[in-house]
Amino acid sequence: MAIFQAVFGNDAENLDEVMSELGRRARSAANLLAFAAPEKKTAALLAAADAMDQRRIAILAANAEDMKAAEGKGISKAFLDRLLLNDKRIDGMIEGLRSIAALPDPVGRTLAEWARPNGLVISRIATPLGVIGVIFESRPNVTADAGALTLKAGNAVILRGGSDSVNSSRAIHGCLVEGLVLAGLPEDAIQMVPTTDREAVGLMLKGLGGTIDVIVPRGGKTLVARVQAEARVPVFAHLEGLCHTYIDRSADLDMAVSVTLNAKMRRTGVCGATETLLVHRDVVATHLKPVIDALVEKGCEIRGDATVQALIPVATPATEDDWRTEYEDAIISVKVVADVGEAIAHIGTYSSHHTEAIISEDPAAVARFFNEIDSAILLHNASTQFADGGEFGFGGEIGIATGKFHARGPVGVEQLTTFKYLVRGTGQTRP
Repeated sequence: MAIFQAVFGNDAENLDEVMSELGRRARSAANLLAFAAPEKKTAALLAAADAMDQRRIAILAANAEDMKAAEGKGISKAFLDRLLLNDKRIDGMIEGLRSIAALPDPVGRTLAEWARPNGLVISRIATPLGVIGVIFESRPNVTADAGALTLKAGNAVILRGGSDSVNSSRAIHGCLVEGLVLAGLPEDAIQMVPTTDREAVGLMLKGLGGTIDVIVPRGGKTLVARVQAEARVPVFAHLEGLCHTYIDRSADLDMAVSVTLNAKMRRTGVCGATETLLVHRDVVATHLKPVIDALVEKGCEIRGDATVQALIPVATPATEDDWRTEYEDAIISVKVVADVGEAIAHIGTYSSHHTEAIISEDPAAVARFFNEIDSAILLHNASTQFADGGEFGFGGEIGIATGKFHARGPVGVEQLTTFKYLVRGTGQTRP
C-alpha cells in the first residue's frame, strides 16, 4: 500500500475510482494514438532509449532497492536473476527500444485485398487493439518491452508490475513517459498502476468499465490461474514454459552437448529454458553421459528415470511431478525414450505448449516432430532459449502466447493489432 498512499494519500477506499480514471485516460490516449504519425511514435521510442541511457545510474539505484528487499525475503536465486538489472541488461532494454523504433509501422498495413465478381474491392487493414492491460511480476524489463511494443502498434497500455520490482519499473516507466512528452504524444499512452494492492489486478481483469480491450499476463502459475479465472476481457494466455529438448538417435554429439547446455543453463529463470531432456535409447551409451556431465559441471541438478540413474551416479529419481514442473532453476528432469514417437507422446502429455526442440540429422524424425507437436514454438538443432521476440526479429515481446486465438508465440507489434475491412464500390446494390 505504500506506493498507493504516496500518490493518493491514506484513503485507499477510492481504488475503484482511481483505476477507472486510469482506464478513461488510457482510452482517450488510445483514440489519439490510433491516428498518430509513425514518425512521432518512432521519435518517442528513440527519446525514451536516450533517457534510459542518461538515467542509467538512477535505474540501477532503484533496482538495488528492489534487490535488497527481495534478498531480505529469502527469495530464490532464479527469482533474483529475473529481478536483477545491470549495465548489460539496461543496454539490452535500450537496444530493444531502438529496434522496435526501427520496425515498420504495423498500423494501416494491407493484410489482404481481393475483388468480387460484382466489382467490389475488399481490403483487410491492420488497426490498433486499443487499450492493453499488462500484468507482470518480477521482470522490470517488461515495463520497457510492453510500453514500447504497445506504443509502436498504436495502443495505450496500463502496466501493473509486481511489488518486488516496483522501484525498478517506475524508474523505467519515467523514461518512457519522457519519450512520449518529447515526441508530443499523450503521456497517458503508457501508464503504471500506482499501487501494489492486489485488488487493482482484479479491477483490471474486470475491464475498468469497458476501457481495457485485452489483458496480457506475464508471470507464474498463480498469476495466470487468477487471470484465467477472473478475466472478463480477452486474454493473451502466457502459460508456464515447461519446455523440452529431445536428442534423437541421429543427433550430432557436440551439437547435443552445446545446445542442451545452452537451453538449460544460459538463463535458468526464463520461460524458454528447457526443463525436461528426452534422449533416444540408441544413443544412451554415446550421448547421455557427455550431455549430463556438461550440465553437472555448470551446477545443474539431475533428476532421472531408472536408466539415467543407473548411468549417472549423481542423478536422483524423477517423480511424476518432475515431468510437470517448470523449475526456473538449475534442475532438469531426464528421460530415455524408445523413439521419436515416445518423445512426442511424452511432450503431448506434459508440455505447456510453449517451446520444444529436437536435435537430429534425420529429416523424417524432424518432420514428424514438427507435424505432430502442437506447441507455439518448435526448433530444430537450436536452443529453446531462442523462444524470444527479440530473437525472432520482433524487436522485443510482450510475452509468449500459448493459446490459439489471435496471437501465438512471441507477441510483438504485429500481434498487438487487429483489423478492419474496407469495401470500395462503384454504386453496387445487393439484389
